[in-house]
Amino acid sequence: MPTTARLFGTDGVRGLANVDITAELALRLSVAAAHVLGDDARRAGRRPKAVVGRDPRASGEFLSAAVIAGLASAGVDVYHANVLPTPAIAFLTDDTHADFGVMLSASHNAMPDNGIKFFAAGGHKLDDRIEDEIAARLDQDWERPTGPDVGRVVTMPDGHTRYISHLLTVLPNRLNGIKVVIDGAHGAASQVSPEVFRLAGAEVYEIGTEPDGLNINDGYGSTHLDHLKAAVVARGADLGIAHDGDADRCLAIDHTGTEVDGDQIMAILAVSLKSRGALAQDTLVATVMSNLGLLQAMEREGVAVRQTAVGDRYVLEDMRASSYSLGGEQSGHVIFLDHGTTGDGVLTGLMLAARVAETGKPLAELATVMRRLPQVLINVKGVDKARVETDDELKAAVKAEEEALAGSGRVLLRKSGTEPVVRVMVEAAEQEQAQAVADRLVDVVKARLSL
Repeated sequence: MPTTARLFGTDGVRGLANVDITAELALRLSVAAAHVLGDDARRAGRRPKAVVGRDPRASGEFLSAAVIAGLASAGVDVYHANVLPTPAIAFLTDDTHADFGVMLSASHNAMPDNGIKFFAAGGHKLDDRIEDEIAARLDQDWERPTGPDVGRVVTMPDGHTRYISHLLTVLPNRLNGIKVVIDGAHGAASQVSPEVFRLAGAEVYEIGTEPDGLNINDGYGSTHLDHLKAAVVARGADLGIAHDGDADRCLAIDHTGTEVDGDQIMAILAVSLKSRGALAQDTLVATVMSNLGLLQAMEREGVAVRQTAVGDRYVLEDMRASSYSLGGEQSGHVIFLDHGTTGDGVLTGLMLAARVAETGKPLAELATVMRRLPQVLINVKGVDKARVETDDELKAAVKAEEEALAGSGRVLLRKSGTEPVVRVMVEAAEQEQAQAVADRLVDVVKARLSL
């Protein structure tokens, strides 16, 4: 079991497969989840139902078997969707009216890791209270059902088709005439993403779409863009789309081989939705780590920007609370709340390609809607992160640097949630200026917060 004080992290339970994330833990966790997330169904006099999926990493084979065994032993009917993206499992949880969903994936992490993530009814991520309730039930005694009361396990052969049909239904226009390279990271979208792009009318070239259980995220995908950049240029493609292992994020490459990051993607899509009257309250939700260039661009385009703490779950919470339709992170997690309950890299890629097809403009031109300010991020280790917001001299140094930037840049100091680390982030009009400000603040952090 993970050694952290809290079992659940920011995105489920994650760690080294067969060391931290064991079959025993997966079984116990699924039983506890069955009792917590299946309560409403039992009170209504029916048997709970769950959708289970995974990414293609090898450990997912035995871990999904353990999860399914635990759920069925606790009286839950299991619909096994097998290998599909995380957003597909969230969608199917809602589409099949399941009581909850389970996804086994470690997203962009290397192959040896794995994780277990739960979705509540409707395909929504769990809040901390529910996760802690599940963790508290791990070792509680429970009454085992017998005979006809045990859960049944069936495969879901139409899960793939249902998800693709959903994506095609929400696409605003066809992709005819668009050439796109898809990098599936040898992950969960390796089959789905190329297929849906072709069905939408695009000419598709594939890389990183041959998962063997061992090669997920290995040199391909959204954290390794060199192969995609080269392929886009070599093929003369209009754009490239890079997913991570579970395809809940998307980064893009324009026809020149230049990266288009999550902030630029959100800017393009916000303008697109606004032009169609589909951007709720003309508002975009982003995190405090989004580039200042995004805020400046959205102000010019008449789009308000709300900023949350770092993490797509916080973006989603703010979106749901106020019914906003678009939000996301610089890393490429983009949420279309009208069409899904979590970040969906396949849908994001489709929407981006649709904008290229609709306007007839190259992605490189569309991306000029915002100018990314040079950004420097330095992790200062071995310091007392608890004092980052209270030390008077540090606060004064930050204020002085912000005043010197005079609105042309930004300073953000953030403590790590898991390590004795303070992250110093500076944006400025020029790279050298950003680096100089960051270096000065790092010196202050070390001097004031050293352990």
